[in-house]
Amino acid sequence: MNKRLLLVLLGLGSLTRASVEAQTRTGSIQGVWQVVEVRMPGQNPSTIAIGEPRPNLTIITGKHYSRVQVEAEGPRPVITNVAKATADELRATWGPFVGEAGTYEIKGNVITMRPIAAKNPAAMMPGTFTTWSFKLTGNTLLVTAEGNQNGPVANPVTVKAVRIE
Repeated sequence: MNKRLLLVLLGLGSLTRASVEAQTRTGSIQGVWQVVEVRMPGQNPSTIAIGEPRPNLTIITGKHYSRVQVEAEGPRPVITNVAKATADELRATWGPFVGEAGTYEIKGNVITMRPIAAKNPAAMMPGTFTTWSFKLTGNTLLVTAEGNQNGPVANPVTVKAVRIE
């Protein structure tokens, strides 16, 4: 009986240690990330630094991702009564919010993301995907838009994120 208990405890210890190691894999994009900068090319290139508090979070597990972000340049209005809100008030509050979750796969330095649930219903259509090239340096991840189901991106945005967990 004592040998069985010892084997169970050793097994649980191994699983816990493996789980902690998997959560903090060096050289892996798995983790929790926050965008700190967005670079937009084109005729009027610009770089947006995302200050504190950073209104975004991306979580990447072994096979799935989830991301939420606010893309407003200032505070969004708080709607006290949604039933009485105007269309403009609703757009100002909820328009700049992005939410998406799905699966991903990596081949080389390209990640292909396939949304399962998204604020934008068009992102959930069958066959929808986005591809991004990426470079991981320590706890900094640079991803550059490559394409989607419609073909290559004309002016690929580059996003810089830092690992927070």
